[in-house]
Amino acid sequence: MGAGRAARERSALLRLLRCCFARTQTWLQAGKYVNALVSDLPSRNGWSVAEQAGDRSPARMQRLLNRASWDEAAAMSLVRRYAAAGLDAAARLSRRRRMTVGALDETGQEKQGTSTSGVKRQYMGCAGRVANGINTVHLSYVREKTGHVLAGARQWIPAGDISDPVKSLVTGLPLDLLFRTKGQLAVDVLGDAYADGLTFDFVCGD
Repeated sequence: MGAGRAARERSALLRLLRCCFARTQTWLQAGKYVNALVSDLPSRNGWSVAEQAGDRSPARMQRLLNRASWDEAAAMSLVRRYAAAGLDAAARLSRRRRMTVGALDETGQEKQGTSTSGVKRQYMGCAGRVANGINTVHLSYVREKTGHVLAGARQWIPAGDISDPVKSLVTGLPLDLLFRTKGQLAVDVLGDAYADGLTFDFVCGD
């Protein structure tokens, strides 16, 4: 996909996402965030993303991700349906039916400090060792010989974090959050995909 077409696709998706944001300013900031993420930045952190977006500091991006009012579940649903529809359209161009697969897996990400929810000392595949980090269960929507898109994700939160009222408050966990195993999170992610009309010939997991 050329740069011009990719930019048009992002603009179209951002227009669809407008209904998920209570304020126009927050929606515009989300657009700047997405454009920075898909840029050719050699590394992505709070400062580099902010500078790429034209902000003086990471404060606006941090507010977008931590405190701004927007419907994350609705946004994920729109992105999931948009991405899957694009992949389905690409698969139809071959004029041959291709297998559709739901691929479930978990991904670790190293994290330090005490202010991020779900951080625990555990095996991190990305590091190849035991380290502090978070784990996320995710689902990919795969069209054979066409490509794949991320169709959903749920972060795994250790039971100890949920049962500790102080840690829950510090890390911003919802007060009504219930513990879910990684298997249960996988079922939840699949349920979201099915609710949005995604179907699979079969589902596989690691």
